[in-house]
Amino acid sequence: MTLTDSTGSHLSADPALPPHRARLVLLSVLAGAAVAALWSFRFVDSVIGDNVANTLLGHDAKGTAISGVVAGAVFAFVSGLAGTFTACNVAAFGAVVPLVEHGDSWRDRLRATAAPLGRLATGMIVVSGVYGAVGAVVGERLPQLSPATVGHGLPVRLIQSSVVFGIIGLTFVWLGLAALRLLPDPLARLERRYPRVRLVVLGGLVGGFLIGRPYPLFHKLFAYAAETHNPLYGAAVFILQSLGNIVVMGVLFALLVLVGRGRFGRWLRAEPGRLIRVTAAAFIVAGAFTVLYWDVRLPAMFGYGWYPTMPW
Repeated sequence: MTLTDSTGSHLSADPALPPHRARLVLLSVLAGAAVAALWSFRFVDSVIGDNVANTLLGHDAKGTAISGVVAGAVFAFVSGLAGTFTACNVAAFGAVVPLVEHGDSWRDRLRATAAPLGRLATGMIVVSGVYGAVGAVVGERLPQLSPATVGHGLPVRLIQSSVVFGIIGLTFVWLGLAALRLLPDPLARLERRYPRVRLVVLGGLVGGFLIGRPYPLFHKLFAYAAETHNPLYGAAVFILQSLGNIVVMGVLFALLVLVGRGRFGRWLRAEPGRLIRVTAAAFIVAGAFTVLYWDVRLPAMFGYGWYPTMPW
């Protein structure tokens, strides 16, 4: 029997498609599940995040009130920087890196660094800015700022986190399966019209993390922005928060492209199917981790189901 992919084409017609795609999907899902079990939000949020923010601000970031609009802007960027290695950021950049083009000359590598980061930032700024403006106006009517709990003490704000990150995680999984041509690519038609749009959309997903983020320092910033009821200020501090989130990842990404002298890009394209495998695996691992962490492990912490966790 001849197998066909999601487009109806014969699989053998495209030699770049990797063999054993089902095995790749299974291993990627298992890897995402393992990371979801091993991940320590206490270490990332408190040990790393709080210490970075306290050091940069020079005071207790959680315990000291935000004293004005300028202090709020500084707090936004610093708290974003402190939250660099939260679960959502690491997952997103793991999926983005294989999509970036690499050049041989230093000029090509510089363009390969600036252009994709710019497209990623564009999508991120649009989404985070719009949500910041809405959040400043709507304020405590959003579940994300609600102190209420339901059931076994599950905070309403974490329900919003589960919904938002569940949707983003499933989107990552879909894009990974689409890279393997197991599902239709939702961006293919749009990309034919706007060839650079894929990274903008991914940037929008990164910006969308703020819609669900329960990170305590971000919650404090959000509450302050809501108190101002100023949509322009809300948009500005949310954008600064998002930019802070990607600074370290952007530097690491630039080092990969510039210092690596194009080796990573050449390695990806040296073997037919390797780029597809790496891209698909990155998306599926990131997506599986995001869904399992936020929609299975998180509810299990409040008595809804079970998920394996480590003592840390």
